[in-house]
Amino acid sequence: MTSPDNASRIDAFLDALWLEQGVSEHTLAAYRRDLSAWAGRLDARGEALLAPAPEALPGWLDERREAGYRLTSNARLLSSLRRFYRWALESGLIEGDPLAEVRLPRVRPALPDTLEEAEVERLIAAPDIATDLGLRDRAMLEVLYGAGLRVSELVGLTTDAVNLRQGVVRVRGKGDKDRLVPLGEEAVEWLSRYLRAGRGGLMRDVTRPALFPGRDDRAMTRQAFWYRIKAHARSAGIERPLSPHTLRHAFATHLLNHGANLRVVQLLLGHSDLSTTQIYTHVAQARLERLHADHHPRG
Repeated sequence: MTSPDNASRIDAFLDALWLEQGVSEHTLAAYRRDLSAWAGRLDARGEALLAPAPEALPGWLDERREAGYRLTSNARLLSSLRRFYRWALESGLIEGDPLAEVRLPRVRPALPDTLEEAEVERLIAAPDIATDLGLRDRAMLEVLYGAGLRVSELVGLTTDAVNLRQGVVRVRGKGDKDRLVPLGEEAVEWLSRYLRAGRGGLMRDVTRPALFPGRDDRAMTRQAFWYRIKAHARSAGIERPLSPHTLRHAFATHLLNHGANLRVVQLLLGHSDLSTTQIYTHVAQARLERLHADHHPRG
């Protein structure tokens, strides 16, 4: 249980993040969970959130490790707390960072799940395009992979966000930031076919804005589309684990495999920090190492 004083400080920190940096609701919720857990632990120890004992966090991290928390989970927690205390320092609430000396072993980022190019082709070709639903799903998969969108960005698209003549789509990403992303010839072709011959059969009122409708002419939910992806993956004979971001990861990895510049990929994905995009260089490198091991006579 977090005390009222600590809760108000956490609220002030989260408000600052949202106002100054446009942090998403999902990220804000993660910060709140981490900070509330930390504040509750300090309350139980009779310590103040702004003045924890030097050994408080290392001891808690040790307990979490013994309880089975992964190193990556503790690293994320430490990152949340450091950001909070940096804000408190900049706001004049404290005179020094109480976590400045806390360190964790370096964590190599987990490589995201992705697909080989042949697997992507099979997945995209899986929907039955003789039906309106299948044509919609084919267009969605083509746009998802062709533009490297997040699933939330895909299902949130409206008809006025697409310019088929110029071959671009206007996407609203994290922090409500807009970006223009090229679609590619295949995505433009299938999106045109869907708008011409599929969307009208799925909607009672075609003037509604949702580009990819689910029920009641409203935009499809992320959960519904994720269910569709898994069904199409089974039809395509893809057995490896998938995540909602699998085609986005494949988009970035395949671009780098074909020589794309990392900063270009960063812009296409809508990453604010290049370090977020650099994970895909590890994926590309891992693929090269696997190909060498599989095919080189001395691999």
